[in-house]
Amino acid sequence: MLYREFATQDDIDRQYDLAKVIGDPSAYFEFYARESAAARAELDCHLDIRFGPTVEENLDVFPAQNADAPILVFIHGGYWKRMSSKEFSYVARGLVARGITVIVPNYALCPNVTIPEITRQMRAAVAWAKKTEFNFNGDRDRIYVSGHSAGGHLAARTLCTDWANAYGLPTDTVKGAYPISGLYDLSPLRFSFVQAALQLTEDVIQRESPLFNIPRHAGPLVAEVGANESDEFRRQSAEFIQAWNDAGLDGKYVEQAQTDHFSVIKEFIDPHSGLCDRVVSFIG
Repeated sequence: MLYREFATQDDIDRQYDLAKVIGDPSAYFEFYARESAAARAELDCHLDIRFGPTVEENLDVFPAQNADAPILVFIHGGYWKRMSSKEFSYVARGLVARGITVIVPNYALCPNVTIPEITRQMRAAVAWAKKTEFNFNGDRDRIYVSGHSAGGHLAARTLCTDWANAYGLPTDTVKGAYPISGLYDLSPLRFSFVQAALQLTEDVIQRESPLFNIPRHAGPLVAEVGANESDEFRRQSAEFIQAWNDAGLDGKYVEQAQTDHFSVIKEFIDPHSGLCDRVVSFIG
């Protein structure tokens, strides 16, 4: 077996290659791009702020109206190898209306960089949100992180950060994480269609899989996943939360009814949606 009960790459791809799971996703990508352009046109926003030394390290801030708004850093998906922050501006539409400032960071893509480098970039984006002197509405002591798919993986990784030693920041810089349809065990991807771009090694898998790096202390975590996603995506979220709870940490598994891997985040467009309700409740 290559991984668990999967003997061939095709077996694994039937679980992780989303075009094989749900069909052509282009309509979803068009929705993301269209609604994100509308969000940037309609909402107050500060675009393309540099937070790191490379060209790709920039972010967009969508401030809420209240000066003490909690901050949600939302990390985009795309299997670490495609898309950008600009396709995910729309997540701010529902959350800003609910009084949450949203930051959407961009990152460099594989194979130009490695997953550990992307993790570093997203930690740097959170550190920027914590200590920047850039003026926007947001309480730097209430930073939460969310993300979709690969962004869910990266959101979970921010909870596994030694903020004090690496950044000189409080250990609880990230108050909690809400990854959606995340990947928490990278092992099967080494035998999948994305390996050519990701170039995963056993060392990277061990260091970058949230499942293998549960922290001793961390804020609460909710792993949400679509009820119509593949068995493996749902198992990964459930298994990660079980390991999180077994370590004595506060974690919850949520299945969103009648949604697949791409439709699971569409409700961010509507401030009155169940997804926005759950995220707002989580942030408190």
